[in-house]
Amino acid sequence: MDRTRSVKLGLGVWALIVALLSLAVLTFLPSPYVIQRPGPVYNTLGTAAGADGEKVPLISVKGAETFETAGSLDLTTVQVVGNRERTPSWFELALAWSDSSRAVVPLDSVFPEGVTTEQRDERNSAMMVDSQHEATAAALGELGYDTGAQVTVVEPAADSPADGVLEADDVISAIGGVEVTSITQLRKAVQDAAGAPVSLTVLRGGEEKQVEVTPQKHTEGDVTTWLIGVSLRTEYHFPIDVTIQLDNVGGPSAGMMFALGIIDTLTPGELNGGKDVAGTGTIDAAGTVGPIGGIRQKLYGARDAGADYFLAPESNCADVVGHVPSGLTVISTSTLEESLSALEVIADGGDVDSLPTCTK
Repeated sequence: MDRTRSVKLGLGVWALIVALLSLAVLTFLPSPYVIQRPGPVYNTLGTAAGADGEKVPLISVKGAETFETAGSLDLTTVQVVGNRERTPSWFELALAWSDSSRAVVPLDSVFPEGVTTEQRDERNSAMMVDSQHEATAAALGELGYDTGAQVTVVEPAADSPADGVLEADDVISAIGGVEVTSITQLRKAVQDAAGAPVSLTVLRGGEEKQVEVTPQKHTEGDVTTWLIGVSLRTEYHFPIDVTIQLDNVGGPSAGMMFALGIIDTLTPGELNGGKDVAGTGTIDAAGTVGPIGGIRQKLYGARDAGADYFLAPESNCADVVGHVPSGLTVISTSTLEESLSALEVIADGGDVDSLPTCTK
């Protein structure tokens, strides 16, 4: 019996040694994953560090009367731990898997193959600039300003229906005789044509021209879309000067909170009633709120920053259900108008439970 116990003990010791050695190896082995965690939270009604490190208003306006604000309208961010040059170890991943405020995601979903970290940062910076323009257009449009929107051709794709018909810097002013005021409207009109030729009115070099493009069918899975094969941008001529100062943050997900911050700055009273509200969501000039990534981490970031309420895109609700940290009330929204209505209820001390939320 003593020898049997001795053998079992020896095997147990060796098993423990092997396990510890394996854990040590895994600690240093690279992995095909990165970690998402809550990032900094910024109050759009407050200040941020400028290029010289000095604090400046996150949103500043020239050319219109502005008003005092209170409380917070926080935009939330996500930090990524790891990149293609250095991925988290398996030990770090194990710790992240056990933390509800973090997420372990495939490396390729954040850093696509063939895209460097610098290229990703440049793309995110460009998306942030576009987001600020769209947010400004949505806010000023909501307040009744004419934003002078123009849909401009960046470049037609080679061998596409637009190749040889449209040119870079063409301004598409109408489709089928209907004035074009947004890229979303133009794309919808193309889809509605269902493959039939579409007539476009374009301004080229100061001259108006009529051109015709026949959309091309594109099928991906069960989804069919019609494409004319052109990249577009929206240019605005804002009647007032809105400046958003926020360095070292990229992507389009702050759009809705930028728009709310601009509206609060330009209107009397306080949209939030002086309370602490956070949120996220892309936005376009028409005020449509779109989905974003990393919403679970943003919920925790908002709660940790002291927010009591969180405005979440309705299209992200599937990722919200079951992951709301204690003490945070989530309100779902799909448009800027719905977000403003929710803030009105919060400000008035109304029945927040009656507002739409994310459910199974």
